[in-house]
Formats: sequence, structure tokens, C-alpha cells
Amino acid sequence: MSAPALDRLAGSATVSAALLRTDPLREGELHAALKRTPATAGVTSRDAMLASFEDTLAQSIGIIITVILVFAGGLAAAVVYNAARIALSERGRELASLRVLGFSRGEVARMLLGEQALLTAVAVPAGLALGYGWVAVFAGLYQWELFRMPLIVSTRSYLVAAAVVLVTAAASGLLVRRRLDRMDLVAVLKTRE
Repeated sequence: MSAPALDRLAGSATVSAALLRTDPLREGELHAALKRTPATAGVTSRDAMLASFEDTLAQSIGIIITVILVFAGGLAAAVVYNAARIALSERGRELASLRVLGFSRGEVARMLLGEQALLTAVAVPAGLALGYGWVAVFAGLYQWELFRMPLIVSTRSYLVAAAVVLVTAAASGLLVRRRLDRMDLVAVLKTRE
């Protein structure tokens, strides 16, 4: 609609928007004065909009990261626990034989869980490299006209990811160790393969 037609319809001269270049030192003053002006419907600042967008994005990413960490911890625990349980099931007879021959519970546990620890130690660097690759792919997909997400992976991110896997692996190892300690040696040795 043309400005004169809008003025006739509204009954007075109206302006729908004003884009201002302001002095950054006096921007707060101007913002407050414009807010007090009765005919002003709204005042926005590019910096305020950008800060609000960044705050919203940070909150959303924080929620997503928390959910991902919970799922990653659960998945890591399940994988390590399952691998250790399978190893215990497959080697139960041999481990029971070692116990009967005089090996202590700790020595037998170190044999079983040492293998799981070695697998976890090899898997963590491989997982970090694979994770970086996925982040690079997703960062490339989020390149839009309005904003771009740079690929920044901090050392802290690597440490948190490795800590989640190592802590859940250790917890899974403790659960398997309890099962190993409660293993009935006679019953295991009586079973036939």
C-alpha cells in the first residue's frame, strides 16, 4: 500500500518502520526513549535479537547434548556389559577351572575384564575420530543463508565423551565382576559343552 493511502486509511501520518544507525555508547538511552514513546509499537535491536537467538540456540543445544549423553552412556554400558557377559558365558568353564586350580577371584576377574578394558581402550580413540567425522558432516548440512554453524570441537568435548564411555564401562565391569564372584564353580564345571 502506498504511504498516502495508508495515511488516509489510518487517519494520520504513519510510519511502519524506521531503521536507525545508532551510536553504540548511547544505544541504551535511545532504546529507553523509544520505548517510552506512545506511538511506537515496538523497538528491536539487531544485537538484542542476535543475543536472544544465541541464547535460545544454546539452551536447545544444551538439552540435546544432555539427551545424547544419557543415551550414549546407556548404550556404552549396554555394549560393554553385553560383551563382558558373553565372554563370561563363553569362558565360564575355563574361568571356573582356573579358580579350582588356585587362581584368586581378582586374578580371574583381571583376565576377563582386562580383555574388555583393552577393547574399550581401542574403541575410545576410534569412536572419537568417528564422532568428529559425523560432526563435520552435520556442520556441513547446517550452512544456511541466515547463519552458519562452524565446526569447532573442543578438547573438553573429547574428554567428556571419553569419560562417559570409561565410567559406564567401569560400572559395567563391576556388575560383571559381581556375577563372576558369585559363580558356582561346581555347577559350571559339571555342565557339558
